[in-house]
Amino acid sequence: MIADIVLTTLINGSTYALLAIGFSLIFGVARIVNIAHTAFYMVAAYCIFYGTHRLGVPPILAVLMAIILVMVLGFICYRFFIEPIREHEAAVLIATIALAMVFQEIVMLIFSGDFRTVPPLLPGYLEFGGVKIAFQQLLSIAAAGVILAAVWTFLTRTRLGLAIRTTAQDREVANLMGMNEARVAMLTLVVSVALAALTGAAVLPLTVLHPHMWMAPLIMMMAVVVLGGLGSLKGSFTGAYILAFSEAMVVFLIPKGAFLRESVALSIMILVLLLRPEGLFGIAFEEER
Repeated sequence: MIADIVLTTLINGSTYALLAIGFSLIFGVARIVNIAHTAFYMVAAYCIFYGTHRLGVPPILAVLMAIILVMVLGFICYRFFIEPIREHEAAVLIATIALAMVFQEIVMLIFSGDFRTVPPLLPGYLEFGGVKIAFQQLLSIAAAGVILAAVWTFLTRTRLGLAIRTTAQDREVANLMGMNEARVAMLTLVVSVALAALTGAAVLPLTVLHPHMWMAPLIMMMAVVVLGGLGSLKGSFTGAYILAFSEAMVVFLIPKGAFLRESVALSIMILVLLLRPEGLFGIAFEEER
């Protein structure tokens, strides 16, 4: 059971961390609460499924096609649906909810509501201490770790990454330093949805495809960013593994705990909002910001 808890924590924690970091990036830069973020994750997963099963392309090529398609889709959504109402936070919230629902209905029209699966890239398993660990699980954990390391390198070693971090810290100062804040916000959204697409690619063989698959990760992602602190990348990473561990403990130690994991996540989120509204590593937003 301990091995199962650790393995589940690593897989789910990596998934939540990737989604939450992408969500925190666009919130930190443009204060956009993108509820459709996990819907892009769903779109990428279905694109990979369509490429491998309907078109017969190799999995790597299908992943690249899905990432490019999602990035273009994210750019179109930002340019035509989010940017015109960006300064109205309530309108942006409603618009992104509507976008997520549109994506869900389009997926349902094309693929129907049937549950679908993708075979593992690496079949087989490794037996360790009497516990069977699938090679695909190890591959997904390794892929998530590589993506997280690449994101960290991108944010700390590239000019665009430094611009994103600077704009997230203070938009006005970034503008005074000659940065085009609107352009940085657009590029940040494209990067964030690309992260969502990479998340879908990393965990696709371990999950079940259906048109509502974006809702459960959305709940966990929101709980993670509230726990870690809105806009805090370190908080998103830490909060993801804290919630993933809590979820694994509930699932494996409580009878029928699988039905309670989302309730536990929401309870933790509410408790954090009551005791520390800014989260573990967030900042207390002042009215003028």
